[in-house]
Amino acid sequence: MSELTSRLGLGDSAKAVIITADGLGLCHAANRGVEEALESGLTSSASLLVPGPWAREAAARHRGGDVGVTLAITAEHELLRYGPVTQAPSLHGGGGGFAGSVEDALDHADLDEVRRECRAQLERAILMGFDVTHIASHQSALVTRPEFFDIILELAEEYHRPLRLLSGPAAEGLGFPARGLAADAGIVVPDAVIDTTSVGLRAAMPEILAGLADGVTEIVTHPATDTDELRAFADDADLRVDDLRILTREAALPSALRSAGATVIGWRPLIELAGRSTGAFD
Repeated sequence: MSELTSRLGLGDSAKAVIITADGLGLCHAANRGVEEALESGLTSSASLLVPGPWAREAAARHRGGDVGVTLAITAEHELLRYGPVTQAPSLHGGGGGFAGSVEDALDHADLDEVRRECRAQLERAILMGFDVTHIASHQSALVTRPEFFDIILELAEEYHRPLRLLSGPAAEGLGFPARGLAADAGIVVPDAVIDTTSVGLRAAMPEILAGLADGVTEIVTHPATDTDELRAFADDADLRVDDLRILTREAALPSALRSAGATVIGWRPLIELAGRSTGAFD
């Protein structure tokens, strides 16, 4: 049973799925892949990487869409190191741009600089014309240690936006009650997240096919078109191209969702709940 689906008017035993295409703004191939995924009708949302080199092109094509912001303090691709949008010396890695790993970023990041950078990324997305529908953390960097989690929680509360958080064993292993703290602050959070980042959507399909639990589940994908640009820097290019194929050309995922009786939704219905739960709505 899920309080969230009940509040959404779907029933407390309903299954709702948000299919998010992450990576908007990373490169042209990702922008095109996200666009194709959204046009297919199965993908219901996207997340913007504001410091990404192709974020402005994304803004030109996706204003008004169901697009959230993935707050970034890392740039994991060795050959594509975008960096902070503010003056933040502690957020620079040794090779230029953001640090290449979460561990490196968190070990050197100054909390005040992280706070300013995250706020600036959100504000830049708004200035680009996005009506930001949710907030997430790139590589989960901001949700794995309590001092950084406080920053993203404060922003979700201030902007009255739902928040992507880890779920299941990943959440239980954090060492602090992130979901409980979000609930206490009135932040709306999907009940579960299936993040396919490291393995790709195809490898995550058994988990999805095994049956979705009651509640709102977000499935995080990374579609991209197959281009020389993508393959020049992305070690995970094959996974990204395959994500796009699954989302736009194959029947397994929509069939699994139908069999589970799941309803695909976006993040926008959760925004109203976020406004209600804080007693304010921007």
